[in-house]
Amino acid sequence: MKIALLQCKASATAELNLDKTLDAARRAALQGAKIICTQELFLSPYFCIVQDSKNFNLAEKIPGKTTEAFAALCKELKVVMVISLFEDRDGMGRVCHNTSVVINADGEILGQYRKMHIPQDPYFEEKFYFTPGDLGYRVFDTAYGKIGVLICWDQWYPEAARLTALKGADIIFYPTAIGTLPEESPQDLKNFKTAWQTVQRGHAVANGVYVAAVNRTGKETALDSDAMERTLKFWGGSFVADPYGAVVAEATENDEGILFADVDFEKAKQVRRTWPFFRDRRIDSYEGITKRYLGD
Repeated sequence: MKIALLQCKASATAELNLDKTLDAARRAALQGAKIICTQELFLSPYFCIVQDSKNFNLAEKIPGKTTEAFAALCKELKVVMVISLFEDRDGMGRVCHNTSVVINADGEILGQYRKMHIPQDPYFEEKFYFTPGDLGYRVFDTAYGKIGVLICWDQWYPEAARLTALKGADIIFYPTAIGTLPEESPQDLKNFKTAWQTVQRGHAVANGVYVAAVNRTGKETALDSDAMERTLKFWGGSFVADPYGAVVAEATENDEGILFADVDFEKAKQVRRTWPFFRDRRIDSYEGITKRYLGD
């Protein structure tokens, strides 16, 4: 089965980004993709570069205009989509989430996942905008298989991947927005990107699943409260790893495009039987994992 990841440069308005992403999803479906995933927060530039209360105007209710547009496309083309949105939970901007919605091939919204791990770093000011997720780790039984969804910063946490896999996922999608700061060197980029890909390939191996990470690309700039420019260069590099951790498809750093990959969920099942990591887990010895720190 073919899947597709939509790696794009953000345009200035939600309308342009919606049209671009719908068009890319349509092209992916017409080329045979059955499950299609967007990058993180695809409807806008990555507004979390700065803290600005006006950006809460970008949030939307779910279901809403965007989910309706993709539901119609899914129903027409018989595809499953994972779309990443800024969710306005109460319609008044008081509680907002970084949320991915899964839409089945008949146009039905199967549910949503709210990002659990929320970063707070310079240029990644997400705690200002997002309430941590409260739906737990979820798996969606779609027309084409059981898929899990995590989001960006969740990528670094093996617990998130493990719990998603334990719920039956054959593939985990990671909508992503990750890049480098102007003062970071090419070597920094190489180090960060290597770590980013390696940890996710490890999740694929440890859990016997496919992993699909879709990043945005291009430079994005915003003004901070002192009217100083902040710029992030997103490093693209969307990729798919199989249950052995092998990268079976990878996008370039700077180009927009549709990344296709062939996945075989029967292969994932066989890998889990060959390497029965779930069977041999010593769950009686893991009590400490729920503690913040064990060094005291």
